Amino acid sequence: MVDLSTTYLGLQLKNPIVASASPLSKKVDSVKRLEDAGAAAVVMYSLFEEQIVHESYALDHFLNSGTESFAEALTYFPDLEKYNVGPVEYLDLIAKLKQTVSMPVIASLNGVTTGGWVEHAKNMEEAGADALELNIYNVPTDLAVSGTDLEQSYIDLVTDIRRQIHIPLAVKLSPFFTSPANMAARLAKAGANGLVLFNRFYQPDLDIETLEVLPMLHLSTSEALLLPLRWTAILYGRVNADLALTSGVHTGQDAVKAVMAGASVAMLASELIARGAGRVTEILAEMNAWMQEFEYVSVTQMRGSMSQQSVADPAAFERANYMKALTSFDNRLA
Repeated sequence: MVDLSTTYLGLQLKNPIVASASPLSKKVDSVKRLEDAGAAAVVMYSLFEEQIVHESYALDHFLNSGTESFAEALTYFPDLEKYNVGPVEYLDLIAKLKQTVSMPVIASLNGVTTGGWVEHAKNMEEAGADALELNIYNVPTDLAVSGTDLEQSYIDLVTDIRRQIHIPLAVKLSPFFTSPANMAARLAKAGANGLVLFNRFYQPDLDIETLEVLPMLHLSTSEALLLPLRWTAILYGRVNADLALTSGVHTGQDAVKAVMAGASVAMLASELIARGAGRVTEILAEMNAWMQEFEYVSVTQMRGSMSQQSVADPAAFERANYMKALTSFDNRLA
């Protein structure tokens, strides 16, 4: 019998498949379907910093004020009333989910600054969230802000929130730091119990006929697994935090790769959005079958078995992989 159980953020989970933040966690019924299909935990869709500002300081008034002469100004902002529910409704949903499902419910905050974040993190804990995922989605465009300053703002935010809450705290990271390994270690030292690799930055497109900037969202594919897989393998055993791999998990073998690289859990959303909650059941069956075929008795045994510190050629995760890949391609053309 294969043991799929794992531990993430101190939470005992029946398996490593976690539904990551997506519209599927907006309703109690859809979260219940995820649990019934076998998901071990769910990350709620994010409460955005802009929503907090909108409710607390009447952001809508300031956005509308004076925009008559700039007709396009408001198009850069989503309709915050329709885009998502506000902080109060979010807390109510946490409480309802905790009454309905038995799996852990991980709340999610998305933004870049401190301010009201700390208070809302505390409110989420009080509402019953089992853990908090901090999704720091920041596209730094200010020429005056250095990389050092930006990184320190992340550390300060994690430190501030860690001081105020008692539930586990995970940080969803971007892959674009100058030194991801150093940043991971600093975040763990600041109080992050887990690191989620990686945040997906959605790139806008241009409509060259209407001259509009278009929001663009594409669901991931298994090819997106490679970047977080590499860094999970590099960081495993080197940082004092659990690792969650997200982006590119679509099959049982994708989940197996995530665990073998060193992830405590494999998070997925695109596959569930495209094919429904029932896909969790199929992925778990695929994992179970693969582990039986290759004689793995547990996720614990498998975890980190192909991390950088465990493989025969650790350099394969660094420049050696780049050189071998180019050589392999050259040989095809010869």
